[in-house]
Amino acid sequence: MTWSDDERRQFVDDGVLIRRGLVHGAVLSKARALVGGWLAEVYDPARLTAYTERSFAPELEEHPDLLALYRRSGLAELAGDLLRPARPAPVTRAQIQIRLPHGAQQPVKRMHVDGVSCPHLEPRDLRTFTFIAGVVLEGSANADAGALHYVPGGHYRMADYFATDWVLGQPTQTPDDIDAQDGTALTAEPGDVVVMHHLVPHRVGINASSTPRVMAYFRVSHAQHPDLALRALSDPWLEYPALAALARPGTV
Repeated sequence: MTWSDDERRQFVDDGVLIRRGLVHGAVLSKARALVGGWLAEVYDPARLTAYTERSFAPELEEHPDLLALYRRSGLAELAGDLLRPARPAPVTRAQIQIRLPHGAQQPVKRMHVDGVSCPHLEPRDLRTFTFIAGVVLEGSANADAGALHYVPGGHYRMADYFATDWVLGQPTQTPDDIDAQDGTALTAEPGDVVVMHHLVPHRVGINASSTPRVMAYFRVSHAQHPDLALRALSDPWLEYPALAALARPGTV
């Protein structure tokens, strides 16, 4: 299972890809039932902020039915295709993010990139990766239903920011021009997969629909990411050998 040449070019330009209906059948239904049961029986409203900052259903992050979304759907092969001929590190856990329905009073993250200057980390902690893959488990494909909003092409602006205006340990996550943007909504429905370059700034808003928005995320890293992480913040294609040649002149 691979990406087409047009999809690779789209990823280079926009930093985001969607593969519609990739996850289906028992792989999807088991994961939905697992997270739905946790939400109905285990969810603790007093921990809403902690869940939102880190992960809902933290007890399930290594559950086989969640890892199957990555390992048994074709998503692992698509992840490897983006990094070829390099290899991704093994993916061993899932992160669940839920936007509660009916406009619930839930923390709203501003534009950010994951793992850099996060409020729940020490300023010098770097918890980055190469790209994220998200599987929609529940929710409607509407922009105001807790959808992810991103800045198309924002990975180039962020790479420039990290190269020129940022130092490890400062609390600011994004430059003012990125922070001020609403972003473009990624409208997707259950079974769809969203792949997003780590440097693409994004946020998630209020869910005004009547259905929870449930996403299972997998952080995918180049096998040598621990050695490349700091350099990769200012070089968006350092970890993508096959895609570097497609990048626009002057953007690498």
